[in-house]
Amino acid sequence: MKTTFVHITDLHVSAPELMDSKLRSDTTTTVRKVLGMIRQIEPRPAFVIASGDLTNHGDAASFRALAGMMEGFDIPVVWALGNHDTREGFYAGLLGSTDSADQTYDHHQVIDGIHLITLDTSNPLRIGGHLVEAQFNFLEAALDAHPDLPKILVMHHAPALDQDPDWEWEGLSFAATDRLAEMLKGRQIAGIFSGHIHQDRFTHWHGIPLIVGMGLHAALDPLHPMVDSIRSVQGTSFSLCTLRDSGLTVTCAPLPSDRRELGISTIEQLQAYEAARAAQFAA
Repeated sequence: MKTTFVHITDLHVSAPELMDSKLRSDTTTTVRKVLGMIRQIEPRPAFVIASGDLTNHGDAASFRALAGMMEGFDIPVVWALGNHDTREGFYAGLLGSTDSADQTYDHHQVIDGIHLITLDTSNPLRIGGHLVEAQFNFLEAALDAHPDLPKILVMHHAPALDQDPDWEWEGLSFAATDRLAEMLKGRQIAGIFSGHIHQDRFTHWHGIPLIVGMGLHAALDPLHPMVDSIRSVQGTSFSLCTLRDSGLTVTCAPLPSDRRELGISTIEQLQAYEAARAAQFAA
């Protein structure tokens, strides 16, 4: 087999009427530019993976703005939700549905000989991701389907690489990571595609290729010592991917960048942000 597809992530679209002061780059322009570039790719990609943080605030208006950008885009898109998204906003603004707006958006489908399984790792009011019992039940059934096909998992938060408690926000919770690793043993997993950390990062995770994309919003500077803070710089990227019988190939397509500093956030600021969101929800 030889199937070509594209990975985009962390679009952080914000509706123009929001006048979003927390948006660090012109994501609307970037998303439109990248969609145009994807349309020109030959051979035509079989699908596009969009692995979460589709919007900056999760509001229905921003999801409607994203839906407007996608008009006329005739390549199938596999959507996943991230911590900046909300299920209610996604269902209403992008899918045009108010049914089951509080339900996790987990789904699976076959496109061009690849079985795609998407898990909603968004954990309301938290930066890091999680999976609940019903999602593991869904995953078990999905893994049993189409046993003859290679499988790709799509989830905004990548599995944790180690158990450093100061950085659990960086990916999937430790508990969910451990259970996921156990469930995937012996399965035909061609790769896991994620976002969230705004870096192009590739890992061999328990024998599975783990692909994390920088995304279309901003980049976290890998040269900044991430001991107690993170540094955001100008930077965007998407990936061209090919799955062959011999394995997965991922080629990054970075957009031009001057690496201009966009801001620095401390661990304390990230924790305060979580607390503020929780207080706002409680009110």
